[in-house]
Amino acid sequence: MPADAPAPAPSLPVDRENLRPDVDTALRGFLDAQRTQLAAISADAAPLAEATAALLTGGKRLRAAFCYWSWRAHGGQVDDGRRTAAVRTGAALELFQAAALFHDDVMDNSDTRRGRPAAHRAFAEHHRDAGWSGSDVQYGSSSAILLGDLCLIASQAEIRDALVGVPDDVALRTRTLFDDMQTEVTVGQYLDVLAQAVPWGVDLDADETRARAVIRSKSARYSVEHPLALGAALAGASEDALAAVPTYGLPLGEAFQLRDDVLGVFGDPSVTGKPAGDDLREGKRTVLVSRALRTATPAQRALLLESLGDPDLDLGTVDALRGVLVETGAVAAVEQLIADLTDEAFTALDAADLASPGAETVADLARAAVQRTA
Repeated sequence: MPADAPAPAPSLPVDRENLRPDVDTALRGFLDAQRTQLAAISADAAPLAEATAALLTGGKRLRAAFCYWSWRAHGGQVDDGRRTAAVRTGAALELFQAAALFHDDVMDNSDTRRGRPAAHRAFAEHHRDAGWSGSDVQYGSSSAILLGDLCLIASQAEIRDALVGVPDDVALRTRTLFDDMQTEVTVGQYLDVLAQAVPWGVDLDADETRARAVIRSKSARYSVEHPLALGAALAGASEDALAAVPTYGLPLGEAFQLRDDVLGVFGDPSVTGKPAGDDLREGKRTVLVSRALRTATPAQRALLLESLGDPDLDLGTVDALRGVLVETGAVAAVEQLIADLTDEAFTALDAADLASPGAETVADLARAAVQRTA
């Protein structure tokens, strides 16, 4: 390379060791098999395969990356025969993520996902355009729920196939972790539904405790901690090493979701793929809002409680709510909480004494997770 040539851009953690292309290849294999299977059942099922392919195309592949690089950090070698298992476990995580997103968009009544209409909206629109009988909304919601179920079934099949040929004790421990993750996320979804229904703004300590419990069970563990644990288990990590994973995985996962909550209000729609202030229209009861209510003036409090959850919020009201979140110090408080949790995670990560190059890449993934803009 000439002396004055620019240095090559550093590769993203998910692209190192060909991880993203390999996960994508595994997912394409699933999609091809699904198209064939659904076509054999009925030609009318084709839209299900198309919608699944649309959601699985793109994405950050963050969970797959945490799993793979934890496997490397706990001693996994690219030539030890288990690399395919690590990659396919990552693909199973992506399929489970797709299932969660299909279901979550229905429960949150979301309009968009990654810059496109959410599946239930797209199916409802197709129903209207075709002039079919019955409720277009019900058709859309039912279709999206079934899409989520198909992806959940697919994630089970993918993790099963991933573990073929893996030693029985490693396979059992890995599969148990995967099953526990699915149970916890499902319960977390219910806790989120519950949090949206119970009184809000009366007991602020209880509100925040509930919001953080939802964060941990619905997102933090399955986004970061469980993928890290699955990678460690696949590598045959010791019980002590597995027990250490939550010490850095959980605070990092919570910081990841808190960042998501900030982006849900302040993120750039062209980057996040969701309308500005979408979480405000959905009325999400987050730590961010809880912190704002603690220090809000009576007028600010009234605006928050009256406006949150209004699906017809205009941009002017969205901007006013954003102003309240800033003026009350809520944004600064959540940013500090993210920083504290990140520091806690990195302290524990350093103490875990993981192997190179996995240790460095897990750290890079951690930074990307909490510093992201989408």
